[in-house]
Amino acid sequence: MEIWSSIIEAVKGMSLIEVTGVLAGILGVWLAAKPSIWTWPAGIVSVAMYVLVFWDARLYADMGLNVFYFFTSLYGWYMWLYGGRNHSERKIGHVSKKEIMILSGAGILFTLGLGYFLDNYTDADLSYTDSATTAVSLIGYWMMAKKQLENWIVWLVVDVVYVGVYAYKELYLTSFLYAVFLLLCIQGYVNWKKEMKQPAPSVMA
Repeated sequence: MEIWSSIIEAVKGMSLIEVTGVLAGILGVWLAAKPSIWTWPAGIVSVAMYVLVFWDARLYADMGLNVFYFFTSLYGWYMWLYGGRNHSERKIGHVSKKEIMILSGAGILFTLGLGYFLDNYTDADLSYTDSATTAVSLIGYWMMAKKQLENWIVWLVVDVVYVGVYAYKELYLTSFLYAVFLLLCIQGYVNWKKEMKQPAPSVMA
């Protein structure tokens, strides 16, 4: 099939940087779905590689997004370890309605502002699409860092768009990576919801 021939050719032309980013990215999301604290160091490796990949592809919003991911990964690593009561391990929770409204409003403003800037002042491709996926991804990553269950729903939506965008940019393995992420999003949501339902261990007085 033509699509598989294109993927094979793309893989042959891939750099070690993109290969490393793909493998670390899959590992990181798989660990997040468990959930495991090791998702954060794996994620840091992946996003560092993709800063370079997206610079070369002229997807500047995605490049900036991965710079944000790098620092948010450090925050998430700390939050998961010490973000609970009395600096204990943080438990899985829900995002509040107020926070959803704030994040949604900020996401729309971010998309319009960044999209306008990229479209008028840079040579970026797919300026508004790139900006919208960037905004939603920022929200998803922030929610994951706070260990909120709904982050998986956000990722599911944005990953569908990313599959198409990266296929269009002929980053076929990265497009495949986000297709894998779609499956991991479903697994992550199921695993996290199951863990939320588990009763907290009793503490003897």
